[in-house]
Amino acid sequence: MSTSTSIAQALGGIRARIATAARAAGRDPSGVELVAVSKFHPQGSVIAALEAGQRVFGENRVQEAAAKFPPLRARWPDLRLHIIGGLQTNKAAEAVRIADMIESLDRPALSDAIARAGERAGRLPDLLVQVNTGDETQKSGVRLEEADDFIDHSRARFGAAVKGLMCIPPHDQDPAPHFRLLADMAARHGLAVVSMGMSADFETAIACGATLVRVGSAIFGARPAHP
Repeated sequence: MSTSTSIAQALGGIRARIATAARAAGRDPSGVELVAVSKFHPQGSVIAALEAGQRVFGENRVQEAAAKFPPLRARWPDLRLHIIGGLQTNKAAEAVRIADMIESLDRPALSDAIARAGERAGRLPDLLVQVNTGDETQKSGVRLEEADDFIDHSRARFGAAVKGLMCIPPHDQDPAPHFRLLADMAARHGLAVVSMGMSADFETAIACGATLVRVGSAIFGARPAHP
């Protein structure tokens, strides 16, 4: 089986599971969008997914995304690129230049860097505030006790560009309480986009209200070795 065929089949399977999970939760499947996480996978795998109808992709590293995606936009102008990893302030300008959405806004210094970059570039990607629902010291995301204020300040600064919230629950805990917490927080702030759930738990995330699910290995296979 070719890589293109296997990716197309995997995408079909994931889309079917998304639809089933949404219907089981009493939701319209069209309200859940799949973000295909292509980090560390070659451009050829992205092209295979594009040819299979996938249009939204997630990348962790700005430099890798910048090499992979801009050349593809001429053929697929409706392609959308999300930066989903923790974002260093010195990478903000490049992220603003190439991304359609940054899912990892999580601190004032990054807000400052994105604002400066947006002014220089004359464009601002959509933004999600990443919430550290487990208050894990080693993980990106605004801490729970600071989240409401940070969301309010981000909306005051960036306006309608702030679309919603994102989280990555602790890997050793039941994700459902974290997903419910994030969905409730988004609803409380009147934000429509809730990005949560990955290959192992996206169906649980959909049951809890996810509108974006980030799936990588279940589509592209195990990540290749990377530096």
